[in-house]
Amino acid sequence: MTGFRFRDVWLVAYGPSIVSAVGHGAIMPVLALRARDLGADVSTAAAIVALTGVGMLLASLPAGALVARIGERRALVGAGFADAGAMALVALTDSVVALAVGVLLSGVCWTLFLIARQGFMIDVVPATHRARAMSLLGGSYRVGVLVGPLIGAGLISLTDLSSVFWLGAAMSVCASLLAALMPDLGEEKRAAAKASGHLAVWTVIASHRRVLATLGTAVVILGMSRSLRLSLLPLWADHLGLSAATTSLIFAGAAALDVAFMWPGGWLMDTRGRMVVAVPVVLSMAVACLLLPLATSVASVALVMGLIACGNGLGSGIVMTLGADAAPGEGRAQFLGAWRLCGDIGNTGGPLLVGAVAAVAPLATACLVVGVLGLAGAGWVGYWTHRVDRARVSAAGGRPVRQVPAG
Repeated sequence: MTGFRFRDVWLVAYGPSIVSAVGHGAIMPVLALRARDLGADVSTAAAIVALTGVGMLLASLPAGALVARIGERRALVGAGFADAGAMALVALTDSVVALAVGVLLSGVCWTLFLIARQGFMIDVVPATHRARAMSLLGGSYRVGVLVGPLIGAGLISLTDLSSVFWLGAAMSVCASLLAALMPDLGEEKRAAAKASGHLAVWTVIASHRRVLATLGTAVVILGMSRSLRLSLLPLWADHLGLSAATTSLIFAGAAALDVAFMWPGGWLMDTRGRMVVAVPVVLSMAVACLLLPLATSVASVALVMGLIACGNGLGSGIVMTLGADAAPGEGRAQFLGAWRLCGDIGNTGGPLLVGAVAAVAPLATACLVVGVLGLAGAGWVGYWTHRVDRARVSAAGGRPVRQVPAG
């Protein structure tokens, strides 16, 4: 695929992600606060935030199977409209239970969206540009997360908290309309698979169980590290008495750092390997969690969030890149569903861990617990991503793996 240019695919590849992320970015900082407004305590609010990850967790494998049958374009369009309905429910309800249902459904839609857009990028981008393409894909989400909290803060100041969720619904509809413009690249392959019989999800998992049990575990740790900022930071801000608008502005500033680091991160992954990006993602979150109990002002909370954002931005697209590296040609969508499951276990585990510790101990204790676990996890992530780098260099250069330098 010579002569590849990112601008040739930017609208259909990145447009839906940016638009959808504006809505999700506005919602993320205030979801726990919405639960608190409806009467939930701190541990329940953390659990409700985690339900986005639970929905993703439950839907990962079925979503992979669905994408294999209907294709990326139909999956993206359907996911957007369903997510809009979930956000409308969250905006309208005065029940914590209904709020939980809406958040859970939104998570289901989001995992379908992620698998579909990842598969599309694998098809249209050459392997030499893969990490940069995936980094930009992750970065397109970050652009929305940068803009979303700013719009959300303005809406909150003019109206109330529920208006942010109406914004999310509108952006999901817009994402569906943009996704309808993308080509349906896998139609012939799906027709052939239908004639011969689609591979079962569990068959694909069994065939690739080793990579899922090893590198997939590293992805669990990456997902856990990155999800903590969505529950721990808003709850700490609420603990300090910061307003919802202030919390949104802090998230917006962090999102700007995310965007600034996304292209350097993609370039590093393509030229220097996956490990040099994966390890800082985990370490930045671990150190930030250890520092968070010392943050007692708006400025100090913003600094801690900035540290997380630097690592998170550097690792933009890392999970999708590793998944694309490992994905087979046959049964790819089913494999990507299993890959998403690994990430979703981490996405769910982080907020659930915070909620569990916060239920029996002060929130500061939860910060310290997850910080220590993150330090340990960085070693595991480094080991397995380094093995990926050695295998890639060996395959590209035809040299024995042992000749590849560490790092």
